Amino acid sequence: MKNLILITLLTSLVSCGSFQAERVSGDESDEKSLEITDAWVTRDTENTVGTVLSKMKVHKGFKNYRLKLGRRPKVFVAEFNNQTAEPYFPSDDISDEFLTQLSETGEFILIDASARESLLKEIQYQNDGMVSPAEAKKIGNAAGADLMIFGNVRMQPRKRGGKTLKEYTMNIRMTDISRGIEVMRTRTRVNKFSEQSKVGW
Repeated sequence: MKNLILITLLTSLVSCGSFQAERVSGDESDEKSLEITDAWVTRDTENTVGTVLSKMKVHKGFKNYRLKLGRRPKVFVAEFNNQTAEPYFPSDDISDEFLTQLSETGEFILIDASARESLLKEIQYQNDGMVSPAEAKKIGNAAGADLMIFGNVRMQPRKRGGKTLKEYTMNIRMTDISRGIEVMRTRTRVNKFSEQSKVGW
C-alpha cells in the first residue's frame, strides 16, 4: 500500500514538473502559435494592418487627395466587419490596432473616441460592410470628418485529405465625405496552412 502511494505521489510530481513556460518575442510567439493553431493570432493583426498602412502611403488616388486637401485629413474609422465564418474572430482587435497604427503615423486627425462610439451605433452595415453614400455623408458630417474608412475581413477555407488552407482577406475602403466618392480601396491577404496527423494535431 505504501509503495502504491509513493508511486502515485511520484507520478503527480513528474506530471506537475513537466510544465514549462518562457517569455518569447513577438516573432517567436508567432512561430510557436503555428504549432498550436491555424486561427488568426495577434501577429496576423499587426502585420496586416501594417501592410494596409504601407499600401495607403503609396496609393496614387490617396496621395492626390492629400495634395489637394493641403492638410492632415480628419478621419472617421468604422469598426471592422467580421465576414468570416468564425464567430470569435478578433475584429475588435483589428479596429483597435488600425486606429493605433494610424495615430502613430501622425498624418491623420482621428475622431474623438467617445464621438466615434456614439456615431458607430448609427451605422447599419450592408452585405459588403459599407453604408450607403447618403448615410455615410450624414454620419461623416456629424463627426466633422473629411474621410470615412470602412474595413472587413473574409475567410475562404479549402480542405482536402486532412490538409486545410485558410485564406483571410482584409479589405479597406476610404470615402471622401464631401463628394461622396471613393478615394482608395486596398486589400491584403494572410494564408494559414495546417495538416492534421492521424493521431491528432
